[in-house]
Amino acid sequence: MPSITVKNIPDHAYKILKQVATTNHRSINSEIICLIEKATLSKPFLPEQHLALAKRSREKTAKFLLTNDTLQAAKEEGRP
Repeated sequence: MPSITVKNIPDHAYKILKQVATTNHRSINSEIICLIEKATLSKPFLPEQHLALAKRSREKTAKFLLTNDTLQAAKEEGRP
């Protein structure tokens, strides 16, 4: 398995990396491998797909109007 050496990591980046690794119960090396895998295996961002999804969501919720009166009524009604 290939290996790499990363030099000159900024102190603030290393500190955050160490915190994230600890949070995820990983070593720093394992965290870096996980981040590399996420970055290289992620799907490309296709704006057209996101726009189509947003359009469908807007169409589904178009009949629901959220007005100040609706919000005020919900606040006055309270939680069950």
